[in-house]
Amino acid sequence: MTAGRGDRAAPPAPEGHWEVRFADAASAKGWESLTQQARENTYRAWITMRTTPRPATETPRHHRLKGGLAHGSHRGQTCEQWQIEVTGGGRIWYLLDTARETCWITFAGTGHPRATDRRCP
Repeated sequence: MTAGRGDRAAPPAPEGHWEVRFADAASAKGWESLTQQARENTYRAWITMRTTPRPATETPRHHRLKGGLAHGSHRGQTCEQWQIEVTGGGRIWYLLDTARETCWITFAGTGHPRATDRRCP
């Protein structure tokens, strides 16, 4: 069975860990593509979301998105939006739902997300 919106990206989180769930069916499908291309890196990203979804020190590979992408909404709640660079082009974007201690994956894919592309005049 294929994962979809609201489904967990893995087994239930143990005490002290965050849940990781898909915000929509497209992110679940992208996750599958990403795991096929970069299994080990995707697994590491999943561990990071479970244990330290908001790192004390941001890195170029794990940071909060900026500008209009810095926040997103899920179930009527505004949340911080973060990115993990899994491969050169592969990304995972997720919302930090602190009330539910859940990371909602809003984008996962092997290609660079178009939303971050800047238009040149």
